Amino acid sequence: MTPMRMRELAVGCFGGGTGLPSVLGGLKENPWVHVHAVVTMFDSGGSSGQLRDELGVLPPGDILKCALTLARSEKDARRLLLSRLPSLEHNRLSGHTAGNLLLSMMAQHGGDFLAAVDGLRSLLGCRGHVWPITDQHATICAEYADGESTRGEVEVDAGQARGSAVTRLWLEPPVAIHPKVAAMIGGLDAVVIGPGSFYTSLLPIFCVDGCRAALRDMRGPVVYVANLLTEGRGMEGFTAAAAVRHLETAIGRPVDVVIVNSTPPAGEVLTRYAAENKRPLPLGDLSGTCEVVDGRFWLGPIARHDRRRLRAALWAILARRLL
Repeated sequence: MTPMRMRELAVGCFGGGTGLPSVLGGLKENPWVHVHAVVTMFDSGGSSGQLRDELGVLPPGDILKCALTLARSEKDARRLLLSRLPSLEHNRLSGHTAGNLLLSMMAQHGGDFLAAVDGLRSLLGCRGHVWPITDQHATICAEYADGESTRGEVEVDAGQARGSAVTRLWLEPPVAIHPKVAAMIGGLDAVVIGPGSFYTSLLPIFCVDGCRAALRDMRGPVVYVANLLTEGRGMEGFTAAAAVRHLETAIGRPVDVVIVNSTPPAGEVLTRYAAENKRPLPLGDLSGTCEVVDGRFWLGPIARHDRRRLRAALWAILARRLL
């Protein structure tokens, strides 16, 4: 019998700061995995949007959340850097998180956003790397099925929540992937996409010029972690299979595995989300070339993948395909 040879794997995890930590928080505990978070950079709301507009910096929020998840002491880092400055009269910085301000100041002082992110990673003792997909400014734009269009992450989400189905997505102005990030992606052993807001966290990453080419050079499997819920009335009838087809068009290569939740939580939890027009995401009609891994990944009252179960599923996939 041929022995299994254990080796360390470089895994790129693509997404934003809300869903991606479920993947990062699990994989960082695996000693055989080197985690590389590749993060969307087009947030236009909340503290990140204000800092982008007021200071002219790249939006720091999603980068910060991923770095905190990978921190040596995540609990302490989150307690300190997610605390908000008190509201003071005539204080432009009131209400911002300490971490967003720290990262923004580091970027402004050094003039290099990638270096600022790496400095924050070192400061937190992160078990893994965090990479912005680009260091150039851009805004998400969307066209809907009714012919209307809008711009800005918050506005795109709002249109979708009102019932407008997104038919086209692009960035203004066009921006390019950072060369260091492109080189890193080409050397990965595997890619994990999601979970996260499909049209404002996941797909915009692959609208960045050069990202598709970098993924083409990556020889390992592509795994998609499907969301637990649809995202408003504009995604009525949306399925995990539809998400896979959209992603395959965006990245220019097949998705090899999709992870889906097969067991929704108790009825009162679903009732609460149904009031927001969010419903469990069904698998749908998937092509025969994409492997399905299903299981109970939603355990609590909040729609969030369980880190330990997701880590176990991802490692099983990686071990079977790469070791």
